[in-house]
Amino acid sequence: MTAEKALSWRRYEDGDNKWDDFQENIFQAGWSHKCPTYVHRTPPCQGSCPSGHDIRGWLAIARGMDKPPVEGMPWQEYAFSRMVEANPFPAVMGRVCPAPCEDGCNRNEVDDQVGINGVEQFVGNYAIENKLALPKPEKETGKKIAVIGGGPGGLAAAWQLRRKGHSVTVFEKQEKLGGMMAYGIPGYRVPRDILDAEIQRILDTGVEAKTGVTIGKDVTIEKLEADFDAIFWAVGAQKGRGLFLDSWAGTENCISGVAFLEAFNQGRLHYTTKKVVVVGGGDTSIDVASVARRLGAITAIADKDRPEAIVLGHTAHDVASAAQREGVQAVLTSLFPIEEMTASERERNDATREGVEIQGGVMPIDIIKDANGRATALRMCKCTMNGMTPVPIEGTEYDIECDLIVSAIGQMGDLANGLEAIDNGRGFIDVNAVYQVKGKDKHFAGGDIIRPHLLTTAIGHGAIAAESIDHMLAGKPDERRPKVDAHHFNLLSELQNRGHGPAAYDKTPVRGTSEANFAVHNYEDRSASQIIPHTDLFLGHFKYDPVQKREEKHIGADEVLGNFEERLIAFTEDQAKHEGERCMSCGMCFECDNCVIFCPQDAVDRVKVAERTVGRYVKTDYDKCIGCHICHDVCPTGYIQMGLGE
Repeated sequence: MTAEKALSWRRYEDGDNKWDDFQENIFQAGWSHKCPTYVHRTPPCQGSCPSGHDIRGWLAIARGMDKPPVEGMPWQEYAFSRMVEANPFPAVMGRVCPAPCEDGCNRNEVDDQVGINGVEQFVGNYAIENKLALPKPEKETGKKIAVIGGGPGGLAAAWQLRRKGHSVTVFEKQEKLGGMMAYGIPGYRVPRDILDAEIQRILDTGVEAKTGVTIGKDVTIEKLEADFDAIFWAVGAQKGRGLFLDSWAGTENCISGVAFLEAFNQGRLHYTTKKVVVVGGGDTSIDVASVARRLGAITAIADKDRPEAIVLGHTAHDVASAAQREGVQAVLTSLFPIEEMTASERERNDATREGVEIQGGVMPIDIIKDANGRATALRMCKCTMNGMTPVPIEGTEYDIECDLIVSAIGQMGDLANGLEAIDNGRGFIDVNAVYQVKGKDKHFAGGDIIRPHLLTTAIGHGAIAAESIDHMLAGKPDERRPKVDAHHFNLLSELQNRGHGPAAYDKTPVRGTSEANFAVHNYEDRSASQIIPHTDLFLGHFKYDPVQKREEKHIGADEVLGNFEERLIAFTEDQAKHEGERCMSCGMCFECDNCVIFCPQDAVDRVKVAERTVGRYVKTDYDKCIGCHICHDVCPTGYIQMGLGE
């Protein structure tokens, strides 16, 4: 979108002189009973975020509109405190989240989305560098909760439960916490010192961790039920799916992407084979192919050192034997065309630049094997998609030679060996609307074990389940959740935190509250039920200002071997502030003064400086207001809506 085109936005075109609704004929009079009401609604970035981040809130802090409540507090610390209300991993998620929030950003209608991930990474880095801690609970409840699984969902739930004062013990079968963040994502995307710091911050609040413990084997479900008041299952989907081909089963050099990445991240896999084919199309398949290119191959390899033997846990590579490595031919195939792959565009571009060959719109149809039963090629054909079902195109068959086939087409849970009681029969756990395991009152679940999705989705599940557990333990169990289930701005809390809370109400009947000091008047909170669309904003207010993209260390195909450096370069403070300034604050006043300037009756005025908070910047004198709608029309954020009043 060019600057010239972006600046030509108009709310009304020439000739638009008739109201769509007959009721709007009220404007033919010189006045109306309609007057401005300040309506808080959820912005689409927050509505698109599976963890329910108050994104607009911490961008307002970055822009300098929402000042820290404590004098001398850096804005980054204040923003961090707002971020971790929803997500205790801002430095990690700022790096790896595919950012559905940016896809939903209303700013896309003007120029580009706000660089939300970049601001999150910057604040997350600041918190680690300055050793910011998570707050410890003010009081203990005496309740004990077991969290099964130390991945993003389990640790998020542990943090949310701990901040409510509950005693939390995390059980993890691996030797380290982190789950897919540690064992499913390579270190050049999530540096391990960053991940370890954010995990340690949670443990420092008093969360206990027991690693190397397998529930069902080392500790039974019955023991958990006897020792804990509630149990949260966040065991993830650690079992990869094989290809749906008869020739897949029993073929030695055919493995899953999950197992491949786990072996690499555990430090057991140091090299792979010369020719690798990865079947997938999502971020996991990109990671497998990119890791294979970085590891490289060796020409002479013993049977016990073949990648499949390492991945299956039979042995581990001797690091010294990986000294003489050569490049790997990595081919990634996808059922969908390349531009429709679920992997992010940035990850696809990086993989291609690093020498991974990506083939889209193709499907595997057979595995070609040698006399020893080892795969030597993967037979493919072109295909079209009927929804999620591939349709082969006859006469397009071809073979891709390979020494290793990796399936990255999906994952499922592993609920065998003592966990059958919570298995829904398909390797997952069924939950109700409040993430309670169906038929199990003390049991809750979240993350990939109920629906494989994003890391931030698991974090959101953990937060919601923690709230459901807390309410259950208090004797007030939830039955449903808000339509827009997120961490919402709360004007009443904001007023109270700033010392501007309303006075006590004496319960005396009264008509009208515009002059009363016991009510938050001419304000309505619809954030739990409505997401504000771009059509409710005055987009003409915003000048063309394209997003600042984070710089990256691009690696060429000839440089990728052995290169495990982080690729993303974080924002500077100025860049982070600038992206905060680009936020359009959808559904919340951002103090632009348009309503004050354009009101022809001088009915809209600023709140006294000593009484202002976010969301309470302007007020309306209803004795002067004639209901002309001008303040509504010029409100960039859609915060001003017209409603009947007197």
